[in-house]
Amino acid sequence: MQQQFSGERPPQPRAHVRDVRQLPKAHLHLHFTGSMRPGTLLELADKYGVHLPPALSGAEPPRLRATDERGWFRFQRLYDMARSCLREPEDIQRLVREAAEEDVRDGSRWLEIQVDPTSYAPRLGGLIPALEVILDAVAAATRDTGLPIRVLVAANRMKHPLDARTLARLAVRFKDRGIVGFGLSNDERRGFARDFDRAFAIARDGGLLAAPHGGELSGPSSVRDCLDDLHAGRVGHGVRAAEDPRLLARLADAQVTCEVCPASNVALGVYEKPADVPLRTLWDAGVPMALGADDPLLFGSRLAAQYELVREHHGFTDVELAELARQSVRGGRIDEAERKAILADIDAWLAAEPAGS
Repeated sequence: MQQQFSGERPPQPRAHVRDVRQLPKAHLHLHFTGSMRPGTLLELADKYGVHLPPALSGAEPPRLRATDERGWFRFQRLYDMARSCLREPEDIQRLVREAAEEDVRDGSRWLEIQVDPTSYAPRLGGLIPALEVILDAVAAATRDTGLPIRVLVAANRMKHPLDARTLARLAVRFKDRGIVGFGLSNDERRGFARDFDRAFAIARDGGLLAAPHGGELSGPSSVRDCLDDLHAGRVGHGVRAAEDPRLLARLADAQVTCEVCPASNVALGVYEKPADVPLRTLWDAGVPMALGADDPLLFGSRLAAQYELVREHHGFTDVELAELARQSVRGGRIDEAERKAILADIDAWLAAEPAGS
């Protein structure tokens, strides 16, 4: 089956600028099912006889707006339908390998992918077997592509906090197999971060990074809750901290990295257009950022396209783009030798003459 759309709009090299696909960078905000190639989804749906709606089978990414509950429900429904096409270990292996290939093509030197294994457990023999399949796929993709891949286990804030505690214990148990963090995803307007404080304490005590979502669909208060109640070391999204100067100063002082996903923010209606995403506000305040693609399957753009968006719509120079890449590397759970090597290669990218000069 032919791939109907690529799932991304790859940035094209232009005269007198460096190619952002060649810029070494870390990718810290990528969801598991959402990393799938659109063509792969079509093939798996055909394999299992799943009827996809036009929003998932058409030639363009779906039109989404999730700033109200109806819109978020539609987004989640599309995501769940795509996830239903992942049924066998070989499907999981394919997804991770292809996600790694896409990241390598976009200049990624480190990938941390986020997954809630409970979503795959019914078809993969249970919670622990599902996590083992995922971790095996991650290890195989690392070997096959050379891209170091780590995992963040994410709890779903729409489920009971006791489920999150189970996941936290499981994540700690398997941390020697590449799990580096614990997250909290889904609609941050529902429930309270503090309901999950015990789960995050288990994860932190076990040596995992706390990286919950906040500051996307809800405002600055949700970021503050991530810091106060969950002791976040990184914040998924966090972009709406820009609405509170005191919160910005706090993030900057603590050097808490925000995993900013500008194309996702626009696709979900958090901001009307790319120029509205307050990247400059966070940058000027000194808040470290790690640009991420979030869910390329649904938003239509991968990692390098985020850097191109920042260049085109926010006027970031190559010097500034290189610093954004450094911030992504510093924000990852990367060992010191690997971190130094990537940072040196970022310096080399910046020292090279731009195309057409």
